[in-house]
Amino acid sequence: MELFERFYPDAMTRSPEWVLIWLQVLLGVLSISVLFALFRHEARAILFGTLMGMGMVIVIYSQFGFTRILGVGHILFWTPTLFYMVSLQGTAAVAKTWFGRWLWLAIVVMGASLILDYSDLMRYLLGEREVIVLPEVSLAAD
Repeated sequence: MELFERFYPDAMTRSPEWVLIWLQVLLGVLSISVLFALFRHEARAILFGTLMGMGMVIVIYSQFGFTRILGVGHILFWTPTLFYMVSLQGTAAVAKTWFGRWLWLAIVVMGASLILDYSDLMRYLLGEREVIVLPEVSLAAD
């Protein structure tokens, strides 16, 4: 819990506003899996992968701080989860259900997040290893 108490303020102060908004969308969409997990085994698998990915981000944060390698936590667990989610599309058990509608949205959101995570990983591997700091904005008139 102490680690999360350090991570959360770092994420709030070091992330641009668009990232914070994106995180709210991501968490909002993926948290719906909890409701479906009550009666769908597929949703339980998706929830497991989602939570493991989020947990792994915290573990990586404990070792590397708030750097671009954090996305590896998502990459390790969300990539197979995303493939599983895509494999469910078109099956009779999913077609034309509320779960199927949510699944499409979750695929888009998780897929977009993974694109950002893979991009950050590439930037890290190419040398951007410093702790992420927001650039200072000058409010002085020119």
